[in-house]
Amino acid sequence: MTFPRLLPALAATAMLTGLAACSSGPRDGTAGNPPSTALQRAYDRATDSPRTSADGRGNNPSGTAAERAVDRAAGTDLSGAYPRQADGRPGNPPGTAAERAYDRATGSNTSGAYPARR
Repeated sequence: MTFPRLLPALAATAMLTGLAACSSGPRDGTAGNPPSTALQRAYDRATDSPRTSADGRGNNPSGTAAERAVDRAAGTDLSGAYPRQADGRPGNPPGTAAERAYDRATGSNTSGAYPARR
């Protein structure tokens, strides 16, 4: 098999493997799925760290590290780890910044941040 033919096959294999890894299985920490990831459990054993809890419990905040990084950078609460940053809380009015900018420019209330406007 030549390289040009091998490349699409490798790409398809990588994509299917990624999809299989993302399949919906039992939640973290439930029967048949021990808390945290296999990599995290191996790290905990190798470093003599305390066992990492299931998502959202104990020493393991909600969401993935990538989701939490996005939340910190964008001031959102997509991961569930930063409830103070959720929409409608003090310091973070409803809607996105783009929706609020649209509302200000058009005098509308699509974001919900300007209830006095119609």
